[in-house]
Amino acid sequence: MLTANELVLNDPEPAVEVVAMADSSVNLVVRPWCKTADYWDVYFSVTRGVKEALDRAGIEIPFPQMDVHHHGTPAASKNG
Repeated sequence: MLTANELVLNDPEPAVEVVAMADSSVNLVVRPWCKTADYWDVYFSVTRGVKEALDRAGIEIPFPQMDVHHHGTPAASKNG
């Protein structure tokens, strides 16, 4: 995906590395090189391209989840 982007420079070579093994994720850094004037175009197109590539591969991005358990008194009846 990076090499197909015409705004990403081949030299220096883009970096794709694992930066952390978190509780429920593997955190990656994707750092392509580009001309300063192309930075935001490359930033957004690479971010979108990575997400689309992960989707095509069936890889889901985890998100934090919380289970809430309520241990209070039962709800009041309609008659009081």
